[in-house]
Amino acid sequence: MKRRRTALLTLTGLLATALTAMPAAPAGADEVEQIRNGTFDDGTDPWWASEGVTAGASEGRLCADVPGGTANRWDAIVGHNDITLVEGETYRFSFSATGSPAGHVVRAIVGLQVDPYDTYHEVSPQLSVSGDTYAYTFTAPVSTEQAQVGFQIGGSPDPWRFCVDDVSLLGGVAPEPYEPDTGPRVRVNQVGYLPAGPKNATLVTDATEKLAWQLKDGRGRVVRAGWTVPRGVDASSGQNVHSVDFGSYRGRGTGFTLTADGETSHPFDIDAKAYERLRLDSAKYYYTQRSGVEIREDLRPGYGRPAGHVDVAPNQGDGAVPCRPGECDYTLDVTGGWYDAGDHGKYVVNGGISTWEVLSTYERAKHARTGEAHKLGDRTLNIPESGNRVPDILDEARWELEFLLKMQVPDGEPLAGMAHHKIHDEQWTGLPLLPSDDPQKRELHPPTTAATLNLAATAAQAARLYRPYDKKFADRALTAARKAWAAALAHPDRLADPDDGIGGGAYPDDTVSDEFYWAAAELYLTTGERRFKDHVLKSPVHTQDIFGPIGFDWARTAAAGRLDLATVPNRLPGLDKVRRSVVAGADRYLATLKEHPYGMPYAPEGNVYDWGSSHQILNNAVVLATAFDLTGAAKYRDGALQSMDYILGRNALNMSYVTGYGEVHAKNQHSRWYARQLDPDLPNPPAGTLSGGPNSSIQDPFAQSKLQGCVGQFCFIDDIQSWSTNEHTINWNAALTRMAAFVAGQG
Repeated sequence: MKRRRTALLTLTGLLATALTAMPAAPAGADEVEQIRNGTFDDGTDPWWASEGVTAGASEGRLCADVPGGTANRWDAIVGHNDITLVEGETYRFSFSATGSPAGHVVRAIVGLQVDPYDTYHEVSPQLSVSGDTYAYTFTAPVSTEQAQVGFQIGGSPDPWRFCVDDVSLLGGVAPEPYEPDTGPRVRVNQVGYLPAGPKNATLVTDATEKLAWQLKDGRGRVVRAGWTVPRGVDASSGQNVHSVDFGSYRGRGTGFTLTADGETSHPFDIDAKAYERLRLDSAKYYYTQRSGVEIREDLRPGYGRPAGHVDVAPNQGDGAVPCRPGECDYTLDVTGGWYDAGDHGKYVVNGGISTWEVLSTYERAKHARTGEAHKLGDRTLNIPESGNRVPDILDEARWELEFLLKMQVPDGEPLAGMAHHKIHDEQWTGLPLLPSDDPQKRELHPPTTAATLNLAATAAQAARLYRPYDKKFADRALTAARKAWAAALAHPDRLADPDDGIGGGAYPDDTVSDEFYWAAAELYLTTGERRFKDHVLKSPVHTQDIFGPIGFDWARTAAAGRLDLATVPNRLPGLDKVRRSVVAGADRYLATLKEHPYGMPYAPEGNVYDWGSSHQILNNAVVLATAFDLTGAAKYRDGALQSMDYILGRNALNMSYVTGYGEVHAKNQHSRWYARQLDPDLPNPPAGTLSGGPNSSIQDPFAQSKLQGCVGQFCFIDDIQSWSTNEHTINWNAALTRMAAFVAGQG
């Protein structure tokens, strides 16, 4: 999801002058102090304080009396403006600070002092708990003479006193190389292997000849032994590696380890129980993403929070959201739905593919030979609707579907039947920020053909799945789907503005033939009507090879239609060809997996990992799993199972990309409310949350300061500031939900 991100600081009394580019730093530049009067020996000039904060010199420090009752960190600030930064130069940001009473969290930033208030570096120490002296190194992503150092000290219900001294921003320091701790050189699926499934591992070693390995059970007994297979240098990591195949062991248990070349892996299980939990945890993720409703503490201990965006101050709310100025003269009630990712935006294009994959998890379970629909039935997800005799996964998906239906342009308007592309804040907000504390104005963004077809596709799919439980809702969904389809035909080329990325992701898509194909397929599967069948058969997408290296996604939706045509019962002419095309795509992914030293069905050209690579790997695995459903051939089942190994630890970084799963796992995903890294009073993401994973383009400044020159799998850092490598999103978790359910069904 290629989305420009900025962090907004709401400041008082700043001068809005033009950004000025500076020359590049000369090689071997001397260290230069950028802060004036950081020791406060001569009072506090040029430091300033925002309105309501009383600041002054006290015993050689700057001390500020912070009022209580502010909502956000940036509601109270002490800062220093007009600092020069040079792009590519490394800076050491250091200071000493105390708080009275102790324990307050301060957000210390280096950023732009004028709109759009980009943040280049930030930290959030807990004063007098994490120490009193702090030092951090970062690389400036831009050149400017309008940088700012700020200490954001608001957000406390009670008044307190903040004191700071020895503030330094030293330019020209030597970069601190980032070397991730990758742990033992034996890389395994840290969660578990199925007793009757494939079991593979990767050894990182300088050795070029085969090496002995041993599999030990939880008691330390050797239960299998063998020899590694040298694979040479893996291009996606730059590592020399060997493969280990211990699939002949069919026992089960916990605490297994694999030893080779003097290294012992992280422990793992051989059992399906972990996947039974993951099937539910990955789907439970969506409840805490809900907008417009209180998240109940009794249902999600540690994650309870007030309802967000329900017209309760400081929210401006989603109950009557206007279009951007001059774009329409109506408002819409667009309450509800899922927050898209770590921000507070809600997007029809991403909501559509997410809802489809969540619904398809259930639909596949209804039709596939190893489907277990009852495992996602009523009372399985512990949500408010549990106990209503409707499968919980359908109840959860309906929360988003109701929002998608609200995004349709009303009758009587020029674009009636179209769907607005998205709704989000007027400007970007900073981290952390609970949805209930978001003060920004909310705006509808223009309708697009892609959003309209997402609505048509998912509403049509919903119509057939909800009919046994709620005929009235099914009829309403199908009516909306038909209306959206007609509107898209009437307006086939209304595309999203790729520059519409302030306050929310742009989600641009300049090709919508795949969305037309997907929507027609879903409408045909639900209605059987000839006009939709004809559109499917006449679409050039129908015969295209759509299973490319980087998988399907919100902007590449043809696979959604093809997979459903291949698996949902229907009478489409040429159905055998449709199914063969899926199997052919699976064959290609299987060949990639067998060739890859880390055993995954993902090898993008030049090993340039895309944004959200972890879910692309999972969606390629979905194609493998579908080929198994269609053919019953064990090779596709095994390929789908083995694909999970990479996600859960068998990778160059030796970490699981799923929170709460594996001995070492991602837990600091970019999020405004799963933000424990910035605020100890907030939680980490819930168990079962997928991180986006390596992204070669490292668009965010934090990743750029750490990962320059990274290769493939190493373009990742588990830090809340790295939104381009470590965000969570509803569509990424949808891929995890689908694959977790598949794997659990194979145990």
